[in-house]
Amino acid sequence: MEQTVEKTLLDRRSVRRYEREPIPEADLQFIRDAIRNTPTSYNGQQFSVIEISDQPLKEKLAEIIGQKQIKTSARVFAFLSDFNKIAVAAEAKGMEYPAFERTADGLIVGTVDASLAMMSAITAAVSRGLGCCPIGYARTVDPKVISDILGLPERVYLVCALAVGVPREIPDLKPKQKEDTVIFSNRYGTEDLAGKMLDYDREFTEYHQNRTSNPSDKGWIEEIIGYYREGMNYTMRAALRDRGYDFDR
Repeated sequence: MEQTVEKTLLDRRSVRRYEREPIPEADLQFIRDAIRNTPTSYNGQQFSVIEISDQPLKEKLAEIIGQKQIKTSARVFAFLSDFNKIAVAAEAKGMEYPAFERTADGLIVGTVDASLAMMSAITAAVSRGLGCCPIGYARTVDPKVISDILGLPERVYLVCALAVGVPREIPDLKPKQKEDTVIFSNRYGTEDLAGKMLDYDREFTEYHQNRTSNPSDKGWIEEIIGYYREGMNYTMRAALRDRGYDFDR
């Protein structure tokens, strides 16, 4: 069932439980078309996507990544920063490729392009009544093993995975930060920022305490700082170097 743009964007939530039924092919094709039409830097389309439907492969990835929605969803889409295609194209045309991915801006460009493509997929999927869950841990859990499993060449790295399926649940809608801490007018807003963030932390804590599944007393600040502390142990710089994204400018 198709939804309005307003409902698609404002009622979106991460779905982690799915029905065991296939996604209609017309809906899958709509997702693919939306991905292809993603706006990108320079129209360079510095991204690609692996659509994963093979169940044994999904189960293998779920075991490594530790996210059960990978194996229970109908599809997993792996969104990749990709400079391999343009390098291959340049060689085919006899042109020298400047290894743009070895600059900080190149890393940013590919990451932004892949992220925009994932948002295109999410919007398309949710508009058709499907559920989605972005899985960033697919990037950090074991980059070399995941890259080998997906057959990624040099100049390509996984930005994020996305589970998509027919939803088996409608999770509570998480409260987001208020507009005045997200959207500023003309310059960055600093007025009472600490107070506003503490207000949001209290609102989020109340949501956590009263949500339908897995209630807790953990606040937003505590939760996010915990994720950051865990992230300090990731070895993404070495992983990016292995993928050819090694920059000094």
